[in-house]
Parts: sequence; structure tokens; C-alpha cells
Amino acid sequence: MNIAIIDYGAGNIQSIKFAFARLGFKAELTADVDTIKNADKIIFPGVGEASSAMEKLKQSRLDRIIPELTQPVLGICLGMQLMCNYSEEGHTQGLGIFNTEVRKFNHGVKVPQIGWNQISDLKSDLFEGIPEKAFIYLVHSYYAPLCKDTIAVSDYGLSYSSALKSRNFYGVQFHPEKSSTIGAKILQNFIDL
Repeated sequence: MNIAIIDYGAGNIQSIKFAFARLGFKAELTADVDTIKNADKIIFPGVGEASSAMEKLKQSRLDRIIPELTQPVLGICLGMQLMCNYSEEGHTQGLGIFNTEVRKFNHGVKVPQIGWNQISDLKSDLFEGIPEKAFIYLVHSYYAPLCKDTIAVSDYGLSYSSALKSRNFYGVQFHPEKSSTIGAKILQNFIDL
């Protein structure tokens, strides 16, 4: 099993590598296009600000490569947001994989949302064996609204997409690598897709 973690300078890489190691898999951090294209599974991580992260993707031409991938791809946090059409953060044009726009929380809630929250209305094999209202760990100020690609919902002042899916692309707003046994099971499910 070849697992590639896309390296574009905007990710919480070590935690993700350790999470896969605990599951018995080695994940390779890479920006090499051929390595990414030939991987069995791809992780698109992200921590930081949307517009600068997108600039890094463009500099390495990964903005063109990622939408063309045909194997399962999992975007995490900012990675998921960059897979959307647009983000209010830095007025950033996204990769257009998920047909929704990312917005900033402005509903009288504390921003960023940091800590544990629940996921519900679970759809897709990504959540096989995950109970409704399971707790996951989040750190974010922006969210994807509910849309046709929504496969999990969380509530924080409003209901929003905590996970998205379109074709072979999956995105989670939360950090599975920091979400204890639930996160480990979700990563195992992604490997098993």
C-alpha cells in the first residue's frame, strides 16, 4: 500500500505520518508528481491560511495535478477547504472538486472552533463502523456549508459540512490524526476503500 502525503508546505505532517504508522502503514511525504500519481491513496493535508496555501500549490503545479487524480484522495482541514470552489479566507479560488464555497463563522460563536465536537448524518464507506454523534477534534475558523457533497454534519452556531465527498475525493474538516480511536478508524476506512 503506497500512501502519499502531498507536500506543499502547509500541513500537520508528522501527526499524520504517526497516525498511519500506528495503523501499520508508512506514508511518504512528497511533492513529486509521479509519486503522487502512482500512489494507492493520497492525503492532502492543510494547516494555515487558504490564499498562501493555494499559491504554494500553484508554484508546484499541484493545483492542476490534484483534481485529475483518480485514486482515493483525503483532504484534511485546510486541504478539504482548498478542494472547494472558493474560500472567503483571502478570497481564494479553490480546486473546484467540491461544489461549495467556504465561509467564515460569524454567528456569534467563538472563532476559531478548537476542540471536540460531534459528527452526525454519516454517509459513505469512510464512516463504516463509526457511530452517530462520535466525537472528533477540530481547529478552524472557516466552514463549508451543507451541500449535495456533504457526508457528515457538525454543529457550531449552525450546521455545516464536517465531511464532503465527490467521486474519488473525500474531505474532512476535522483532524482524524488527532481524533483518538474514532479518527484512527476513519483513516483505516480510507485505506480500505
